[in-house]
Amino acid sequence: MKPQLLNVLKHLALLGAFSGKIEVSSSDLASHLKVSQQTASRYLIQLEKQGYITRELGIRRQRVGVTTKGKTLLQTEYMMYKRLFEQRNRLYLTGTVFSGMGEGRYYTTLEKYVEQFKEKLGFIPVPGTLNIEVNPLELSKLHLLRSYKGIFVESFSTKNRSFGAVTCYPARVKDVNCAVIQPRRTHYSNVLEIIAPVNLRETLGLSDGDVIEVAVFVGELDEKPRGR
Repeated sequence: MKPQLLNVLKHLALLGAFSGKIEVSSSDLASHLKVSQQTASRYLIQLEKQGYITRELGIRRQRVGVTTKGKTLLQTEYMMYKRLFEQRNRLYLTGTVFSGMGEGRYYTTLEKYVEQFKEKLGFIPVPGTLNIEVNPLELSKLHLLRSYKGIFVESFSTKNRSFGAVTCYPARVKDVNCAVIQPRRTHYSNVLEIIAPVNLRETLGLSDGDVIEVAVFVGELDEKPRGR
């Protein structure tokens, strides 16, 4: 859609045409938009022809309403702006669901990790991780993520072995709150490992090969970024 038409559609919605039909004249609209009456009239005709508004013509004024198609366009525009202004504290990454080596189930049941997850993330994770292979075009975002402080989960040792520290980042997949975990020692350089208080595969109906988007909430940059 041409920017001029989108601007007119936004203006009509703000006048009340989003929730119902309003009375408006071409001259009134022209005055608000600072264009000629002929131009304003042409914009309305184009919006109607393209299915974004409906018009009922009167003698001097007309009743105008935004159609479902017009509302969908405005809602899409709103989400784009919303994301733009939220990017200051979020990273959005897309990737493909895949099955890992099964280590996540073991590590997420270790008592020392579970205690810290509960204290610092506010939930006890379901055993296992949801593994996402990040889109190659977005690997720079994954590397950027590792430069943020995140929530630090401390390392610990048992009689038999030691377990490394983990950095966590609050996240959301669709409407489910979760956390991205970044082990200090990992087999992968292109993978997001996600823990959650529910089984994400079951809750969201996910299978290997599905492409999903993850919103990761970030804070301050780490003064000493971790190596890859």
